[in-house]
Amino acid sequence: MNKEKIQTLNENGDNIRYVHNPGGPKLGYSPESGVTIIEQDGLLFKDLSRDGKLDRYEDWRLPAKERAKDLASKMTIEQIAGLMLYSRHQSIPAASTSWFSGTYGGKSYEESGVKPWEMTDEQLSFLANDHLRHVLVTTVESPEVAARWNNKVQAYAESTGLGIPANNSSDPRHGSDASSEFNAGSGGHISMWPETLGLAATFDPDITRKFGDVASKEYRALGLATALSPQIDIATEPRWFRFNGTFGEDSRLAADMARAYVDGFQTSEGEQEIAEGWGYDSVNAMVKHWPGGGSGEAGRDAHYGSGKYAVYPGDNFDEHLIPFIDGAFKLNGKTGMSSAVMPYYTISVDQDSANGENVGNAYSSYLIQDLLRGKYGYDGVVCTDWLITADESGPKDSFLSGKPWGVEGMTVAERHYKLLMAGVDQFGGNNEVEPVLEAYEMGVKEHGEAYMRERFEQSAVRLLSNIFRLGLFENPYVDPLKSAEVVGNPAFMRAGYEAQLKSIVMLKNKENVLPLPKKSKVYIPKRYMGPGRDWFGHPIPESLEYPVNLDIVNKYFQFTEEPDEADFALVFISTPKSGTGYSQEDAEQGGNGYVPISLQYKTYTAEHAREVSLAGDARPDDVLNRSYKGKSVTPQNAADLDMVLETKAKMKGKPVIVSMLLSNPTVVSEFETEVDAILANFGVQDQAIMEILSGMAEPTGLLPMQMPANMKTVEEQLEDVAHDMECHVDSENHTYDFAFGLDWNGVIEDERTKKYRKSR
Repeated sequence: MNKEKIQTLNENGDNIRYVHNPGGPKLGYSPESGVTIIEQDGLLFKDLSRDGKLDRYEDWRLPAKERAKDLASKMTIEQIAGLMLYSRHQSIPAASTSWFSGTYGGKSYEESGVKPWEMTDEQLSFLANDHLRHVLVTTVESPEVAARWNNKVQAYAESTGLGIPANNSSDPRHGSDASSEFNAGSGGHISMWPETLGLAATFDPDITRKFGDVASKEYRALGLATALSPQIDIATEPRWFRFNGTFGEDSRLAADMARAYVDGFQTSEGEQEIAEGWGYDSVNAMVKHWPGGGSGEAGRDAHYGSGKYAVYPGDNFDEHLIPFIDGAFKLNGKTGMSSAVMPYYTISVDQDSANGENVGNAYSSYLIQDLLRGKYGYDGVVCTDWLITADESGPKDSFLSGKPWGVEGMTVAERHYKLLMAGVDQFGGNNEVEPVLEAYEMGVKEHGEAYMRERFEQSAVRLLSNIFRLGLFENPYVDPLKSAEVVGNPAFMRAGYEAQLKSIVMLKNKENVLPLPKKSKVYIPKRYMGPGRDWFGHPIPESLEYPVNLDIVNKYFQFTEEPDEADFALVFISTPKSGTGYSQEDAEQGGNGYVPISLQYKTYTAEHAREVSLAGDARPDDVLNRSYKGKSVTPQNAADLDMVLETKAKMKGKPVIVSMLLSNPTVVSEFETEVDAILANFGVQDQAIMEILSGMAEPTGLLPMQMPANMKTVEEQLEDVAHDMECHVDSENHTYDFAFGLDWNGVIEDERTKKYRKSR
């Protein structure tokens, strides 16, 4: 072969060769992997199988599905079983202080002295021994480190078996609020956008499409090929703590946003397109969570044993499917539909009309085989949520427990087999191949070798197609220097920041107190946060600190610690955080363990709760009636209310502005009449709030959910029904309903409100 066609990149230990193919794709390979280049018909191809001849799966001229079928037919059952695994969370580097630690040559990261992009012992093992190829990445030290780690992984994967590249992936990682729950991917330099709920608050799918366009390019530069997003459950239960990961409670808005998000992530255009909209800018979108997880009873979440049941007292199951069947499965772009779907942990109570099973959604052949694949014709990858095949352990509020809801009595292998028979392709959070092989043998005994081989190949074709379509078989490597230029570049940062501005909702502006004159004097009280626990259950100590970067504040206003000197006060609060709805202390004292989840700041006593829960576990060691009627709960941040009221008194009639970080609908009646203005945001930079307050930008966001008048209406609303609460009416006679928002001229009435606002 002409050596001029080969370019070698060998920096900081990387040894990657690029072949510039005349009339075809650029090929990237590691010479240490044993892969060589085949020349045929004047074109160049990678000999991934290292057999000296061009296999059909190595021929980039063929359609992705045809290549996938050829490769699947060549794979051993062990290799296909490994392809079905999706790794546990991987942090780069795997520092011993992180949630997801690992070892390097048997030593901790700090002891080993290795570069941050080296692979852990666990990663080397699951790639080689378990044939795993789908890796979930969480925190990364920097774009350059992520890129170099990707190249290490890809070179190692290329050297084993049939040379199948790794499909690295990420949870959402573009949020600007680094402390946000379910954003374990935050970290590293990347453009910052509103949380998903903030994108919904723009009521503009074009902004969400732009986010997808930008984020996909950043993902690919980091070596990421799959996004475990978007979360398109309609959040019809206001207390659900995954509310802020959704596009809100409205099915039409969620469908439009889901379509825009997936189109943005999956579509490649121009020279970047390989075929049918897929290409080198494409990222597979794994939409979640089928068939919707937003109706957990009383707001409890199925990450915990206490929240395993989704209930449908309004008989409104079908509306929860709309963001999937009218959104993510009905794209405007050429890719057609999202390439992967993740069912939620929940048991969708009494929704299986075929078999009458009450099992976790992924285990339900009715929900996966009959509905998703049958009725709605979905033939992409179905991947379980993480740890659903593992045994449950610890108390019912343990996050790190296995979550085999409804099949607790089965063995780990039996759970894998049931999932396979239900139509699932992939097992989230599973690094070990043995249970999948055991499940295969169970199938051979019941259906025969030929049947199970065909069933495994069916999943393999789906999984491999998602890798082929992105061009990863030709070049899975990234240039670390280019990655550092692409990820978080100024244009991408600006686009994210503009979206943040458009996501901020002004709820109240009494006597047009906003915008405020620049360089006005502002008093900002320190914020006290009581002790609590994070979503892993780790303790969080109490804190008292300024809730905003004062250097940024001083660019717009003059900060003072003295209320008497200030022209106005600015108070930062967030949605009440009152826990998961379960108390181990209550259980130890003889109660059933179940307690309220509150959306108000004062101590809440559940006088209007159900006497008998809609769902419960009949097993002797569990609880059938999960009612919490008459019990009380105090939010961790109850002091937010005291801070607002104390600031009101200190200001002696001067304006008090409240900035609220909303993760859920919130009862504002406890303080609203006492303040002059309220700004709501869903995770934005401090600067964005200052620009609205100072009038450098005008608020245009709209509420993507209702704000309840009180906790009585929260208790009485139906978990599966949207728009069914009594909404708060403020001192200016404005109703805080879905699609409400103010600009400088008053209540916003525009094309967005005409399209989405509900007539009442």
